[in-house]
Amino acid sequence: MEYMTTVEMSEKWNITSRRIGVLCSEGRIEGVIKKGKTWLIPADAIKPVDQRIKSGKYIKSGN
Repeated sequence: MEYMTTVEMSEKWNITSRRIGVLCSEGRIEGVIKKGKTWLIPADAIKPVDQRIKSGKYIKSGN
């Protein structure tokens, strides 16, 4: 299997490498491997759907 780094994936998916690192640490990308400080992402991985708030309205949970 061929793997890509977060920098290589950021060019492919057109998002920052930092955001890809966050997605990896949250377990939102299938098949990732952490080797030292580097995330290795399968070359055929599917870009996860962005679930961040887009409406501009933050709904606070709790009181």
